[in-house]
Amino acid sequence: MRPDRRRFLILSGGLTVSAAFPALPRAENPSGIELHGLSAFGDLKYPRGFSHFDYASPEAPDGGTFNFQPGYWYFNQNVQTFNTLNSFVRRGDAPPRMEYCFDALTVSAWDEPDAVYCHLAESVTISDDRNRFTFRLRPEARWHDGSPVTAHDVAFSYETLKAQGNPELSLPLSVLKEAVAEDEETVTLVFDGTQSAQAILAIAGYPVLNERWYANRPFDAATLEPPLGSGPYRVGKFSAGSYIEYERVDDYWAKDLGTARGLDHFRTIRIEFYKERQAAFEAFKKGAITWRQEFTSKSWATEYGFPAVQDGRVVQRLFPRETRPSMQALAPNQRRAQFRDRRVRDAIALCFDFDWTNKNLFHGAYEKSHSLFAGSDYETSGPPDTDELALIGKLSAEHAIPEGIEGDAYREPPSDGSGRDRRRLRAAIGLLDAAGWKNDGGVLRNSDGETLDAEILIRSSVFERIYNPWVETMRALGINASLRLVDPAQFQERTNSFDFDIAGFALSWTATPTRSGLEGVLGSKAAQEEGSKNWTGTADPLIDAIIAEVGAARTRAEHRTAMRVLDRVLRLRRDWIPNWTSANHRVAYWDMYGFKEPKPDYFWPVERLWWTDRAKAEALGKA
Repeated sequence: MRPDRRRFLILSGGLTVSAAFPALPRAENPSGIELHGLSAFGDLKYPRGFSHFDYASPEAPDGGTFNFQPGYWYFNQNVQTFNTLNSFVRRGDAPPRMEYCFDALTVSAWDEPDAVYCHLAESVTISDDRNRFTFRLRPEARWHDGSPVTAHDVAFSYETLKAQGNPELSLPLSVLKEAVAEDEETVTLVFDGTQSAQAILAIAGYPVLNERWYANRPFDAATLEPPLGSGPYRVGKFSAGSYIEYERVDDYWAKDLGTARGLDHFRTIRIEFYKERQAAFEAFKKGAITWRQEFTSKSWATEYGFPAVQDGRVVQRLFPRETRPSMQALAPNQRRAQFRDRRVRDAIALCFDFDWTNKNLFHGAYEKSHSLFAGSDYETSGPPDTDELALIGKLSAEHAIPEGIEGDAYREPPSDGSGRDRRRLRAAIGLLDAAGWKNDGGVLRNSDGETLDAEILIRSSVFERIYNPWVETMRALGINASLRLVDPAQFQERTNSFDFDIAGFALSWTATPTRSGLEGVLGSKAAQEEGSKNWTGTADPLIDAIIAEVGAARTRAEHRTAMRVLDRVLRLRRDWIPNWTSANHRVAYWDMYGFKEPKPDYFWPVERLWWTDRAKAEALGKA
C-alpha cells in the first residue's frame, strides 16, 4: 500500500510537548512585519510577488481529462472504494484528491524542502514571542458560490478540525490555543508556547472550510453531498465506490496568483476505483485509464508487452523518486502482548528473506531498506559522529539509551538468498527461545500455554504471493502465522482501530520532517489515538524526547543530527520492520500528455503538473 511534499503539509507528516524554541531565524523570518512566506530555517527561493513557481507551466494548454489511479492518499481516503465525500474526519472511506476542492492559508513549494508561501492569505506576521501568527486574507478570495472567504471561516476551520478532525489533523492542533477572527480579513492563530518552530509550516497548510455551509450540517458526518469549497477543482460526476470526477473551476479566484498560475491544466480529473489491481490494469491496457504508476514489480517486468506498448501508444518510463525520506515497513502491533518483546519482532523480521524475494518475485527491482527514512540524508550508516554523540549524551541524562547506540547503525543481516537461510533461522529460534517461546510439538507456546499468533492483514491479493513464503517460514519455526485478506473498507477500519497483528505501511515524509509529522507516526500520544498512523503502538519517552529535539533544531545541521539519532534508536528498537525501497517511480501512460522536465524534487502531483497534448490525443483518438 502507498498512503507519504503535499498540498497540505501535514499530509505526510505530529506533535509532542516540550519547551518552545524560536527556531525560525529572526533575520530571515523576522517578527513584527508582514511576510509572504516561511521556511523551517528562513531560506525562501521565491521573492514577494513572484509570477509562478519554476515547475509550473503557464504556457501549457488547458482542457482534456486525466484519468488515473492515485499512488498516494491522505486521512480517511481509500484508492479502492469510497462511501463519503468527507475527507477530513476519521469516519468512512473518502476518494483521493478531495483536498483539491479546498484552499489553505499557505501552499508549499515543491522545489524547496520546507518553504510555504501565502495563498488564501496575503501575508503573515509573527509576534515577538513566536506564539501568534496573524494572517491577512486576500480580499479577492472566494468560495465556489462567489461569496468571500472570511477570517471567520478560517477560525471555524481550525477550531473544528482540532475538535473533530481526522487524527492526522487534530493531533498537531493540540498546541493551538485558539484561532481568532480579528475582523473579516484578519485571523490570528495563537499557540500555547509548547509548539515547535516548524509547527506553523504544517498547520498553515490545513484546508479552510466554509462556516456557513456547516451551520446546519454535522461536520463529522459520512455524507455524499459535495462540500462547498474554494479550491481549483470541485466535485463533478461520481458514483460511490465506482468513480469520481473533479471539474476544474474556470473562474477560480486564484488562477493568476503566483502560487497557482501554470498549474491545474486538466478540465477534468477522473479517478476510477477497483478492488483488485488486475482489473485496474486491464482497464489501463484498454485505454479506459490513461496514466498508471506500477507498484507491482512482476507486472512491470512481465505484463507490459501488450500491443499499445509495442506500437508506442503507451510509454513505459522511470521517473526519479522525490528527494525526501520514505518509509515502507511492516507494523507488528505492540498493543498485542506477543509483539512487545523486541526479540520476537526481530525474529519475525529474520524470517522474511528479502534477497530471495527480490530475486524470485520482484525481478531485482528493489533494494533492502534498513531505515524509516530511506533515500535521505537522515538515513544513518557507521558509528555516530561527534554531534550525534553529544546529543546522545544529553538524552542519556534522563532516558535509558538502547544498547549499541554508539556502534554502527543497525542493519538487518543479509541472507544467502536461498529462502531458508539456516544462519538467520537459527538466530530467530534463539531469540524466540530467549523471549520465553518454547517449542511444543512443533508449535511455540509461552509459559501460559498461549501460541505465538502472527496474522498479517492485507487488502489486496497481490500480497499473497509476496508474504506466503514468509508465512511458511514462520510456521516452520512454530509461529502460528497466517494471512488475512480483507476488503478495502475493512482494512481501513481495522487499521484505524488497531485491530490487527501485523500490517504493511508506507509513506513519504516531508523533505524536512517536522515534529508534528514524526509524532503522528512514532509518538506516544498518537499511540493512544485511534485513526492515527502509529500502527505499532510505539510509546517511548526517549522517542518523544528525540522528536522534541528535531522540533527544537535552530539550523539544518542540528535538525539532521537529531533525525539521525532518531534513526539509530528506531533501528535498535525494531518497532517497525523496514522492507524494501526503490529509487524510481515506474510509470506507464498513453502518449497523449505534455510535461515539463525535470520534475520537482520534493513532490510530484502529476495531475496538477501535466497537460493534454491535443495533437497526440487526436492521433490516439482520445481528444
